[in-house]
Amino acid sequence: MSSDNVKTLTATFDTREAADLAIEHLVQQYGIDRSDVFVEAKGSENTAGTKPSGGDVENREGDGVRPDAALVGQLQVSVDLSLDDIDKAQAAFREAGARDMTSC
Repeated sequence: MSSDNVKTLTATFDTREAADLAIEHLVQQYGIDRSDVFVEAKGSENTAGTKPSGGDVENREGDGVRPDAALVGQLQVSVDLSLDDIDKAQAAFREAGARDMTSC
């Protein structure tokens, strides 16, 4: 992609589950190349988000949180994409519960 036609879209998510869902929507529904998608802790500490989900829930009833769950901050997902794909990527992020979406 030419750098004039590329944007980086970034959003934060409260759970790893939501971040993973956004990534899967980008890749599977909208055809964005997985190598153009990045996920990382928003802060300096390892984190699985700010709320329990998936493996952080201690039991099937969902009423307990694992004591070792790394729930210390949001996750940030960013994607490098062509200008033609911005609307699709924004939709994928919104559908997954994105917060603080920005593009540059």
